[in-house]
Amino acid sequence: MSATDAEIDTSEFVDARVAPRGSLENLSQREMEQLQDRGQGGLYPLFRSCALAVLNSGSRSDDATELFEKYSDFEIQIVRQPWGVKLQMQSAPAVAFVDGQMIRGVKEHLFAVLRDIVYIANEVVESAQFDLTQPDGITNAVFCILRNARVLEAHARPDLIVCWGGHSIPREEYDYTKLVGYELGLRGLNVCTGCGPGAMKGPMKGATIGHSKQRIANGRYIGLTEPGIVAAEPPNPIVNHLVIMPDIEKRLEAFARLAHGIIVFPGGVGTAEEILYLLGILLDPANAGQPAPLVLTGPARSAAWFEQIHEFIGLTLGPAAQARYRIIIDDPAEVARAMVAGTEQVRRHRRQVGDSFNFNWMLRIPPAFQLPFEVSHASVAALDLNLEQPVHERAANLRRAFSAIVAGNVKEHGIRQIAAHGPFEIRGSPRLMQALDGLLASFIAQRRMKISGEYRPVYRVVA
Repeated sequence: MSATDAEIDTSEFVDARVAPRGSLENLSQREMEQLQDRGQGGLYPLFRSCALAVLNSGSRSDDATELFEKYSDFEIQIVRQPWGVKLQMQSAPAVAFVDGQMIRGVKEHLFAVLRDIVYIANEVVESAQFDLTQPDGITNAVFCILRNARVLEAHARPDLIVCWGGHSIPREEYDYTKLVGYELGLRGLNVCTGCGPGAMKGPMKGATIGHSKQRIANGRYIGLTEPGIVAAEPPNPIVNHLVIMPDIEKRLEAFARLAHGIIVFPGGVGTAEEILYLLGILLDPANAGQPAPLVLTGPARSAAWFEQIHEFIGLTLGPAAQARYRIIIDDPAEVARAMVAGTEQVRRHRRQVGDSFNFNWMLRIPPAFQLPFEVSHASVAALDLNLEQPVHERAANLRRAFSAIVAGNVKEHGIRQIAAHGPFEIRGSPRLMQALDGLLASFIAQRRMKISGEYRPVYRVVA
């Protein structure tokens, strides 16, 4: 045995065969071939990486390359049986098992990954059903992915609160997210997050207690993720409806169209990206009459974070954007009351205009917020960022800049680009770049960029 082999802790790896739980008991011959195809265009590399991320739920690392290197021997194969399919795994993370059996929630997440990857490849990307270059085609694709995942409840009242915030937050902020979730649960509201740790897990954890006290047995804890981020932010164990969206733009659209209210907790660049996305689309004149309950909240010690965000929004998007949200500091019950009042506004509005309760069809999302932004050094350097732009263009480009930093921080392809070519260069007018650099510096100082390891900036701001 070599020295390297001797250092491997085999207790961290498990070989196992598991049957479906929750969805997708059968696959066609073509789907089986796609999932086993390791070549260009095949689904195996995507399925393997997403499956490994789900099996690694609970890890304290947000470094995708570290995960893939640690489990480089991980393999997953589809095995057909007379009554359906099973998954055969080699060198899988042991954390997904207890006494030799895969944890039930992990198994549900694993087959949700399989369900969504197969559906998106065959029914969204390869079919002629959707024109993914046009707004209507993109929105219809988002709807069909969510419907296929069975998260659209036709007869449910408006009660789904989307919670955004950082995966890397201090304990006091995490505890606060749980208190807010608890108050939401007591009022019968359900929770949707990005499915990962930190501010994505806390509200769900609190809501489970609130639901339990109110004897609500069918609480919904929806997690929306996408292949590029799932390895860095694997689904937390409370998620009972996991959906893998094709890319960050469709994930953000799914949040916006599912939400009956949105709460934003402190976070880093990913949270800033989400705020800019939402405010950017709400500033479209076509959405002026849309009730969109939006609250920014955190404990008293986080007040400075909200002051910085509020100031940055005022500079970049103006007073009209600032008027679209409330900031509530250290008052979980008031946050929940604001969401109850807001969801009632949404209910009345949707009934009045004849829109669906479970999917906001009438929200207009401009193409700049829908079309995928391919992150590269060239595309980031080409972003036009200045205060003379129309506000919707500025919001879209700022959102793209933050998306690039997220990619460089935690997404495997972004991390590899930074390793090969150095930091992304973000260029723009001096006043805007000064504000952006100051906000990003504060995220670094507050350790909001990454969970694991010392943070090395993946960007360079150039005025």
